[in-house]
Amino acid sequence: MLRVENIYKTFNPNTVNEKKALDDVSLRLNEGDFVTVIGGNGAGKSTLLNALAGVWLVDSGRIYIDNINVTRLPEHKRAKYLGRVFQDPMMGTAATMGIDENLALAARRGKFRSLMPGITAKEKAHYKELLAELDLGLETRLTSKVGLLSGGQRQALTLLMASLKKPKLLLLDEHTAALDPKTAVKVLETTERIVQKDNLTTLMITHNMKDAIAHGNRLIMMNNGRIILDISGEEKKKLTVEDLLEKFAVASGKELDNDRMMLG
Repeated sequence: MLRVENIYKTFNPNTVNEKKALDDVSLRLNEGDFVTVIGGNGAGKSTLLNALAGVWLVDSGRIYIDNINVTRLPEHKRAKYLGRVFQDPMMGTAATMGIDENLALAARRGKFRSLMPGITAKEKAHYKELLAELDLGLETRLTSKVGLLSGGQRQALTLLMASLKKPKLLLLDEHTAALDPKTAVKVLETTERIVQKDNLTTLMITHNMKDAIAHGNRLIMMNNGRIILDISGEEKKKLTVEDLLEKFAVASGKELDNDRMMLG
């Protein structure tokens, strides 16, 4: 479902601020893969996600989504293949619109817009069913303004909106980092349930090693713009934080010095 071939991205080339953010990155995700991505600050995690989303184009290499070459497609044309949830719960939704209106916008994404009446009774019933599965009480607040929701409720709604059209690829950019620990657990459980239910191919960045190990069928660690670890199957199931720290040291030639990742 995703094929990344030898991509490079350098910011501020030929200046004192030159930064090689992606350095010959290749990656292949099969349909239904749920891959967690971890690494320290400046490892290239967010750059990789932004490159996939088309926020900026790569310097060289190729990106295929469902065998479609999207390498030179701008962000707005690439968006029809993707669902994305950001770190900030305020992004991805319209705060002054109702929950039902936000879901309707997500459902109509990529469709022809007409002057027909807004949301039908059938659509509202469907939205209530979907919201009930979140177990956050939102199904009884269908017309509530999204700006009145808590961060966790809003992030769960954003996740539902991003997956509503069953995208080819779901990108989760540290989508629980701004939440308190209890709410983060709830959103991650919701994430796992939605991904499994719809068999969504998913790439999830996280700063938390325990979350990276506990979720998904595959774990990738990045360092200095490269993928240095790629662990899946039985090896991932048996993985511990200590194992991961040791593997990082062997692969990178240095100890991991990132309190946020180790204490997350």
